[in-house]
Amino acid sequence: MEIYEQLILSLRQVNRAVDLHSKQLNKQFGLTGPQLLVIKKIVELKGPMAKMVAEAVNLSPATVTTIIDRLEVNKLVQRKRSDYDKRRVELFVTDKGVSLLLQVPQLLPTNFITQFQALGSWEQHQLLSSVQRIVDMIESEPDAMPSALMLS
Repeated sequence: MEIYEQLILSLRQVNRAVDLHSKQLNKQFGLTGPQLLVIKKIVELKGPMAKMVAEAVNLSPATVTTIIDRLEVNKLVQRKRSDYDKRRVELFVTDKGVSLLLQVPQLLPTNFITQFQALGSWEQHQLLSSVQRIVDMIESEPDAMPSALMLS
């Protein structure tokens, strides 16, 4: 087996673990991983527009809008017109959303976070850099990658 094929298998294992954690999150709290990511980013950005959230979480604006629609139906997020520019629609997490955020676990399994945080800072940054490099390599030619190998 070529080393790049071993890499693909490892990436699939990571994807599967994250997906399983997201399914547990959804089952326990009624939130998907992307929904939790969006809520956390709205809190962090303090009243952002949907476009800003989409850029920050690396999802398409259409996907983020759909996520926000669902969060709004569940009364976790609220859209509000800006006081100083009525064209702007800002996003805020409701009290119910904040309460939920205090209960939900992290986006990654606790054992991963514990082990990752136990690494030295240099090793954490090396791992992050390696994964970011993989992303850059994969995204550099999105049409060149056979669909059977894409991680979804």
